[in-house]
Amino acid sequence: MARATAEAVAARSYGRLVAFLAVRTRDVAAAEDALSEAFAAALAEWPRSGCPENPEAWLLTVARRRLVDGVRRRQVGEAVLGELQHLAEHVVDLRDEAPIPDQRLALLFACAHPAIDAPVRAPLMLQTVLGLDAKRIAAAFLTSSAAMGKRLGRAKEKIREAGIPLCVPERAELPARLDAVLAAIYAAFTDGWCGSDASRHELAEEAIFLARVVVELLPGDAEAHGLLACMLYAHARRSARRCAGGEYVPLHAQDVARWDVAMLGEAEALLRRASTLRRIGRFQLEAALQSAHVERRRHGRDNAAAILQLHDALAALAPSPVAAINRALALADVRGPGAGLAALPDPAADARVAGYQPYWAARADLLVRSGDHAGAQAAYGTAIALETDEAVRRFLRARCAALGV
Repeated sequence: MARATAEAVAARSYGRLVAFLAVRTRDVAAAEDALSEAFAAALAEWPRSGCPENPEAWLLTVARRRLVDGVRRRQVGEAVLGELQHLAEHVVDLRDEAPIPDQRLALLFACAHPAIDAPVRAPLMLQTVLGLDAKRIAAAFLTSSAAMGKRLGRAKEKIREAGIPLCVPERAELPARLDAVLAAIYAAFTDGWCGSDASRHELAEEAIFLARVVVELLPGDAEAHGLLACMLYAHARRSARRCAGGEYVPLHAQDVARWDVAMLGEAEALLRRASTLRRIGRFQLEAALQSAHVERRRHGRDNAAAILQLHDALAALAPSPVAAINRALALADVRGPGAGLAALPDPAADARVAGYQPYWAARADLLVRSGDHAGAQAAYGTAIALETDEAVRRFLRARCAALGV
C-alpha cells in the first residue's frame, strides 16, 4: 500500500514538487536529490506509521529538511540560506489540504533559457518537470541513455552556476523560448500516449494540461494552439487504440464510435484559431495531419494526396527521421510501395533509425505491399525485438505470421 501510494504521488505530483522546491532554492539538481531522499524516507516510514493524509505535503516537508541540512553542511552563503528559510516558512503544512502551488511553467521556461544548450532544453524539461528518467528521454530523442544523462547533468549545473532565474519570463522574452517548451510538452505527451498503463495515461494528460496553460499565457501564438490541437486529436482516439481484451488496434481498424467527439471538436476549433494567426509551424502541420486522418476514417474520403502534401511541408519545415518515415508511408499511398521504400531513410547512414521500431514496422508494411514477404518477415522480426509494449508486439507477430513465409 505504501509503495503504491508513493508511486501514485510520484506520477501525479513529481513535477509540481520539484518545481516548488527548485524555484525557491535555484538548484534543480539539489531539489531532485532532496525529493528522491524524501521518497526513500516515505518507503521506509509509511509501511510502519501509515500513509499521511496529505502525502505531497509530507514529502515536501522532508525534502525541505534535506535541503536545509545540505546547505548547513556546505556552509553556503547567507543569500541561499535565506531562500531556504523562506522555503521553511512557506512550506505546505501537513494538515493543509490546499494544493501545492503549481510552478511547473516557470521551471519549463527556465529550462529553455538561452544559456542552456538548445538540444538539451526539451529533455531537461521532461526530466525536471515531468519526472522521466534518462532512459525514457533518450529513447524519445533517439540517443543513448548514458549520453543523455551526461547532458542533463551539465544542464542542471549550468542553471545553478549561471544563476538562471526560475520564473516565467517577461512577455517580450516568451516567444524566443517557446519552441523548446512546446517540443518538451509534445515529447512528454507522445511518451504517455504510446503506453497503456495508468501512469503513462496520466503523463499524457499532464502534457495536455501544460499545453492549455501555455495557450492561456500566449493566446496569440499559433504554434501553441497547433500543439494543443494535435494532442487532443490523438487523445480523442485513445480508448479505441485497445480492444476490450487489451489488444492493440491500428488507426485504420479503430471503432470511430469510441472516439471522443467533443475533444475532436475542440481540436478542430483550436486548429481553425491557429490558422487565423497566420504563422505556419510544425505543430499546426502535425495537427492538420491528425485532422486529415480523422476525416478519412470518419467519412471514408480519399484524401491521400492532401495528406502527402502536408507531409511534404512538414518534412521541409522540420526535417527528422520520424518525419521522413511518415512521409514515405504517405508517398506509398499515392505512388505505390516502391516509391515509399525508396523514400525511407537509410538505417546504415543513421544509427537513430536503426534502433527505431516504427521504421522497421513501416518498412515491413511497405515490403508486404510490394510482394517481398521474406524481406517483410525480417523487418517484422527487428520491429518486434525493438518494441517494448507487449500488445504491439503481439500485433506485429500476428502480421508477420499472416505472411506464411
